[in-house]
Amino acid sequence: MRTDFVVREVATGLRRNVTMTVAMVLTTAISLLMVGTGLLAVKTIDATEAIYSDRLEIRVALTQDVSTADSGCTQPICAGLRSTLENSPLVAGVTYENQQEAYERFQELFAGQSVAELARPQSLPATLRVKLVDRDGSTEAGAAAVKQAMENQVGVRTVIDQRDVVAKLFDFLGGVRNVTFALALVQAVAALMLISNTVQVSAYTRRTEVGVMRLVGATRWYTQLPFLIEAVVTGVVGAVLAGVGLVVGKIAFIDSLLAGIAQNGVIPPVTLADVLTVSAYLVPIGALIAGITGYVTLRLYVKV
Repeated sequence: MRTDFVVREVATGLRRNVTMTVAMVLTTAISLLMVGTGLLAVKTIDATEAIYSDRLEIRVALTQDVSTADSGCTQPICAGLRSTLENSPLVAGVTYENQQEAYERFQELFAGQSVAELARPQSLPATLRVKLVDRDGSTEAGAAAVKQAMENQVGVRTVIDQRDVVAKLFDFLGGVRNVTFALALVQAVAALMLISNTVQVSAYTRRTEVGVMRLVGATRWYTQLPFLIEAVVTGVVGAVLAGVGLVVGKIAFIDSLLAGIAQNGVIPPVTLADVLTVSAYLVPIGALIAGITGYVTLRLYVKV
């Protein structure tokens, strides 16, 4: 097979149908950009779940009078609550955090933000931080039981299950993932249609020379290969543009949007390595989708 002929025909096809080629590249790029965003969301969700899997606790916040008067949890009310928790088979451990420790923790979490300057130790409650026993990888039932047992007890201000807070974060990230994949699907349909139409138009504009080649004995595969490579090239270029878009989006938007919560350890940061890894996946995905679409189009609709 003459390589120079294939290269020449691919260049001719891309140049002759330049407007459709550009449209196909851009549509493919947008579709793969959405796929890449969804993959980054999935990666962030997995990393966040890994971070919180051994951190989630039940926090029993004490009333103001108990918090102020008992810095070491040695007086009857606080000691009784702690003893009740420690004797529960659902509880793996209990840690007491007094007002000063809560203040120091608050300052660490919100360092550099205006809210940190407004807080005072007396405005933060002392808490009993309850670590639950993990049975079969699930602690939801234990959390509900401990929360029910502590609510309405003397000296208890509120009972907070951190799973409820984190669940909202997971719901948000999951929503981002679902929306981006849905948009990617719509764009993918448009990209597939453009790829199919471009291949058909390219084959039609060169039908005379292809017909002559078939008359002198060229195989169908030989005459179809340039059109197939055109589709693959546009898919790869679209994937590269999608990767560039992900890098630009990280630097211009994601870093500033997630700066505060990522620095405070609420969610892991989206690193440049993560973006480059996802971008590398997009190249074979773009080439494969474009190649398969081009091949099917040639077999079904193009008689060359």
